[in-house]
Amino acid sequence: MTGNDRALTLMAVHAHPDDEATGTGGVLAKYAAEGIRTVLVTCTDGRCGDGPGGVKPGDEGHDPAAVAAMRREELDASREVLKISDLELLGYGDSGMMGWASNEAPGAFWQTPVDEAAARLAELMRHYRPDVVVTYDENGFYGHPDHIQAHRVTMAAVELSGLTPKVYWTTTPRSAMRHFGETMREFAPDMPEPDPEELAAMAEIGLPDEEITTWVDVTGFSDQKFDALAAHASQGDNIFFLRMGKERFGELMGTETFLRVRDTTDADVPEDDLFAGLR
Repeated sequence: MTGNDRALTLMAVHAHPDDEATGTGGVLAKYAAEGIRTVLVTCTDGRCGDGPGGVKPGDEGHDPAAVAAMRREELDASREVLKISDLELLGYGDSGMMGWASNEAPGAFWQTPVDEAAARLAELMRHYRPDVVVTYDENGFYGHPDHIQAHRVTMAAVELSGLTPKVYWTTTPRSAMRHFGETMREFAPDMPEPDPEELAAMAEIGLPDEEITTWVDVTGFSDQKFDALAAHASQGDNIFFLRMGKERFGELMGTETFLRVRDTTDADVPEDDLFAGLR
């Protein structure tokens, strides 16, 4: 508990259904098990994801509204697996990958004024009063427009809320990214070799190991994280990690890493707890 006997609260702000499991499934499960209130804010409806049978956006038979409804059900299932206390949906349209026509669609998150969405998120922050807020870095981790927008909106909302939570951005060690291609080929030997531009872009994802401030051991919750990802079965083509099986997944995904960008506790870094200095 905090000094006023209010339960500690973690708020994770993500772009799409399934993002909560990929980057923060471990910490959401871990802190829920410790009695911390976990709040997930999902900004978009995921309508630009795959449809039943792997039908891709823009292909015949892809129904964005039906995909959004299906992904909402999957999100509810993932929430149950991770024992997330509270789920808030901002309901903006999925913008699709950078450069897609859906970036310009009315109602797309990418088209939403930052101050408008930030005002809504700030109200949620005032309601839940998170002690820790987690979202993406300025590049949305890998350049997805909705992830970039979630970063902008979250950082603006923190300022608007008048609160002083610790703020973290999800990241990954560059050392791990160097091995990611090898791991992908291990489980997908038919995968074509990436071109030099893709390799260069992958090399820029994440941070040098020594710049990462926070390394959280979530080994004991890797099965929950895997099951949460599996709950998003419709997106299986895009969730590479499901090909590994639980044992190998646990070996490779047992630590979640973050960059601490806002702090009032003066807790030493590197740290192994998002709530370091708060309990």
